[in-house]
Amino acid sequence: MNNKKIVGAVELCDLPKLAISDLNVRVDTGAATSSLHVDNIEEFEQDGELWIKFDIHPDIHNVERVVRREARVEGQKRVKSSTATLEKRYVIITPIIMDGYQWDIQLTLTDRSEMTYLMLLGREAMSGQFIVDPEHDFLLTGKD
Repeated sequence: MNNKKIVGAVELCDLPKLAISDLNVRVDTGAATSSLHVDNIEEFEQDGELWIKFDIHPDIHNVERVVRREARVEGQKRVKSSTATLEKRYVIITPIIMDGYQWDIQLTLTDRSEMTYLMLLGREAMSGQFIVDPEHDFLLTGKD
């Protein structure tokens, strides 16, 4: 427990495999899985495995900028959204970097366009890593 870092309700992260840096992520202990906002998901097969292509807005301050990324599908999950609707989501595994430390997380891809944050960091991704202080933002990264 003494190796865990304290994070606030909002932190910064990088998703290097998806070429995203300085993304504001909502730390959410109420969500088991982490999720990322993407658009235009297309399935394709590569080497006998299911892959997907999708659009990401890597810069929250410039929604006009869209990049196309692809990832191997690890699985699919039925997730109850914040509006209590069950939704089938693609699951990918991707590295995340926070405060210079990198580890792999499971990420579900969904439409979060109605949400304030493009990404939620859920309990499974934080397990063993962090203690959450919801009273503050950017405790890990020191951003004001």
